Amino acid sequence: MTYRSLQECVADLERTGQLVRISEEVDPYLEAAEIQRRVYRAGGPAVLLERLRGTPFPALCNLFGTLERVHYLFRHTLQGVKRLAEWKVDPAQAIRRPWQAAGMLPVLWRMRPKAVRSGPVLRHTTTVSQLPQIQCWPRDGGAFITLPLVYTEDPRCPCFGHSNLGMYRIQLSGGRYRPGEEVGLHYQIHRGIGPHHQAALAQGKPLPVSVWVGGPPAMTLAAVMPLPEGFSELMLAGVLGGRRVRMIRSKDHAPVWADADFCLTGHIVPDRLLPEGPFGDHLGYYSLEHPFPVMRIERVYHRPGAIWPFTVVGRPPQEDTVFGQFIHELVGPVLSSVVPGVHEVHAVDAAGVHPLLLALGSERYEPFREQSRPQELLTQANALLGQGQLSLAKYLWIAACEDDPQLTTHDVPRFFQHVLARVDWQRDLHFQTCTTIDTLDYSGTGLNEGSKLVVAAVGRPRRKLAEQLPAECPLPPGFGPARVVFAGVAVVQAPRFQKGQQVQEPQVEQFCGYLESHGRAWEGFPLLVLVDDAEFAAATVENFLWVTFTRSDPAQDVHGPWAQVRQKHWGCGEPLVIDARSKPHHAPVLEPDPEVARRVDRLFARGGPLHGIH
Repeated sequence: MTYRSLQECVADLERTGQLVRISEEVDPYLEAAEIQRRVYRAGGPAVLLERLRGTPFPALCNLFGTLERVHYLFRHTLQGVKRLAEWKVDPAQAIRRPWQAAGMLPVLWRMRPKAVRSGPVLRHTTTVSQLPQIQCWPRDGGAFITLPLVYTEDPRCPCFGHSNLGMYRIQLSGGRYRPGEEVGLHYQIHRGIGPHHQAALAQGKPLPVSVWVGGPPAMTLAAVMPLPEGFSELMLAGVLGGRRVRMIRSKDHAPVWADADFCLTGHIVPDRLLPEGPFGDHLGYYSLEHPFPVMRIERVYHRPGAIWPFTVVGRPPQEDTVFGQFIHELVGPVLSSVVPGVHEVHAVDAAGVHPLLLALGSERYEPFREQSRPQELLTQANALLGQGQLSLAKYLWIAACEDDPQLTTHDVPRFFQHVLARVDWQRDLHFQTCTTIDTLDYSGTGLNEGSKLVVAAVGRPRRKLAEQLPAECPLPPGFGPARVVFAGVAVVQAPRFQKGQQVQEPQVEQFCGYLESHGRAWEGFPLLVLVDDAEFAAATVENFLWVTFTRSDPAQDVHGPWAQVRQKHWGCGEPLVIDARSKPHHAPVLEPDPEVARRVDRLFARGGPLHGIH
């Protein structure tokens, strides 16, 4: 089955026992998000909230809550998408297997958007205030659309082939916007809407925008897929959805997707920026208030029986974790054709995706392998950091697959241990300073400002990793306890930063100086991480990854004993020290409201619609 509407999708999931309805009224302020988080953590069904306070529209959450359900939604089209990916890797397959190429003609036809004069989404109109005002976290600046499909076209060549569809945060309430007339439009660095906005500004014109919500689920997946420039998300949505995307053109507003549930049409106002946020985001912290573009609303349309899908953005794992797994499944085979020599890449979800990237490359030039130092790996690392959203990676750890054919980036502890057994801290740290990082990452020096670090290691192991702390664990006064995370890695509790305290302060340098006198006791632990709470950071690998890589900026927070600079290259002795404490300039951590959690308990109690979902 391929779905012509979100309503068909909901009916199919309900018929197969993959959806639960809640008829009791739910508050969009925090309660709806609390339900979504709990059901997702339990691997539960999609949930339709039939009565959401303050709106006539029902809301749907956890639609993409499990990878199995995503496979089910696209069960009849997934092979066609994978075949397209195979052709990207090896276009000669179409010549070698012409019968398969002929079978792909319907798939290729579906890639072409279909122009239509009208559609269900234009049947009714409403107002911004009548839309579901879902707020996910207590300190959010208002309600925002969590699954928006934001469509723009290049004003220099407005057409479907020069369009961009992305998922950019749309703030519906709060802030300084004119209620009902304006909404906030938050897009991050290296996003496809950026060049369109810049071209419109150069022409001195507003940029027409359509924001779609709902519709067949293929469009949502297409909006988050990292596609190469020139490949429209509408084309992928046609393949994933099993039918051509129906688009309505009008002289009055930006193009509209005929089968969406909702559509907000308008334009980005030139030279008008207003504070947007704060909002909880995928790193597990609040993204703070910053000036972002303003979208002036012209019309709000909705189809009959419209359903409002939503999700929750927060510390991983969340529903967008499944997006990442599905994306890797589809585009993983293409990677080696984009970056020769790279076999595998893993944007680590537990670390917030962009802060940590693991990669397996290849030292393919055999005469030089005996030098046992990274060579081609560094070329591959630089190529990865030049690829779309991979360019947002803050830490990139890369190893050579020839050193261990069984190694995979998806076994994170083993991958770290492989690198740590081989790395030379004097040679194998490669920094990029004063560069761009993820807009939502506040570990750097300012908005979009920070540094990157490539850690590359090849060859035979140079050290044996320890699994237990030394009997005498030497630490300077005020530091401790220390806990092992896994072999070769330990966390050390350090004095917390105080409000107003400078980031560059003497405690870490004193700690490294202490290691110069007592470092032999730490042999077998080439990586030490300073944290606020050692018990928490070492409790799970996920906690360690989240704390270490979301709370540190390489140029500011990577230290070590016997540090020195040679030919502008920074290196140190063992162990490497990463300062992953919370700093005064960091954003606050996301924490749910306990009272809201208690209110939601009723839905999961015996007799409640979600009873049995744990």
